[in-house]
Amino acid sequence: MFGRDIGIDLGTANVLIHVKGRGIVLNEPAVVAMDSQTGRVLAVGDEAFRMVGRTPGNIIATRPLKDGVIADFETTESMLKHFLEKVRVKGWFTKPRILICCPTNITSVEQKAIREAAEKSGGKNVYIEEEPKVAAVGAGMDIYQPSGNMVIDIGGGTTDVAVLSMGEIVTAQSIKVAGDRFDHDILTYIKKEYKLLIGERTAEDIKKEVGTVYPGSRDESIEIRGRDLVSGLPRTIAIESEEIRIAMLEAVDHIVQAAKNVLEQTPPELSADIIDRGIIITGGGAYLHGIDKLLSDELKVPVMVAENPMDCVAIGTGIMLENLDRIKKNMSV
Repeated sequence: MFGRDIGIDLGTANVLIHVKGRGIVLNEPAVVAMDSQTGRVLAVGDEAFRMVGRTPGNIIATRPLKDGVIADFETTESMLKHFLEKVRVKGWFTKPRILICCPTNITSVEQKAIREAAEKSGGKNVYIEEEPKVAAVGAGMDIYQPSGNMVIDIGGGTTDVAVLSMGEIVTAQSIKVAGDRFDHDILTYIKKEYKLLIGERTAEDIKKEVGTVYPGSRDESIEIRGRDLVSGLPRTIAIESEEIRIAMLEAVDHIVQAAKNVLEQTPPELSADIIDRGIIITGGGAYLHGIDKLLSDELKVPVMVAENPMDCVAIGTGIMLENLDRIKKNMSV
């Protein structure tokens, strides 16, 4: 068996792997459970995610990536190695070529860390590409024409906003405000308003079940359980959509402002194209209720959610892998 070309969407929240000729073969949480005393990896991905917030003292379930970059090099390497073995892409005689995505504003040191982690996990040649560019390709945009395309990629750790033309990024901004920040803000709001302590998993469930960012667009409530900070005992409360909107308000404003900043720096000819074509939202944050309406109102431009927003970067890596030899001269190798 020979090595294949593979694309990796190395996200803060999820890792997706696309294998040339097979499509997306893996989509698992970027979580690793380790024994803190021996440093041994006990579980990775889905299995480790089930342990978050539910482990005894000697087992820690962590995310080795923070804000779209590697926070813990060795754990990231172990995680990638595990995923690559799981999808069986290494050949007997050859190693796969890997195309891996990163946020737009990461430093050369952070890029080097991503490349080294991929090489040590079994990659032959590792190519690094900017996430919004790959997301735009995966969302079906033709970014190689001389016309403006705008994408807002809301992931777990970062939100990348970019205007693309002729296959390159014209203007872009990357901010460390995305899905994880929303969860944290919900958790903080409930702690402050209700004196109730909840976990990250519960905060994420609330965001998905009843959360919204557009005023008056959702009127639902959910019962949640946590630990009462006063009595120390378990307690159940009901929380409503409007409260979650207020909790996430500040973080959403940061994303709106980043999109406005990018539009302000965009050349007028490309701005005209964006008004015609609209803006595409990709990444897990695109599922946030009302985000397209809110951005459309604020930016005065049509905004659409991509067809499979979570998969756009992985699909984009697949399309780029098909044309790797043609486009690799423009990439960082």
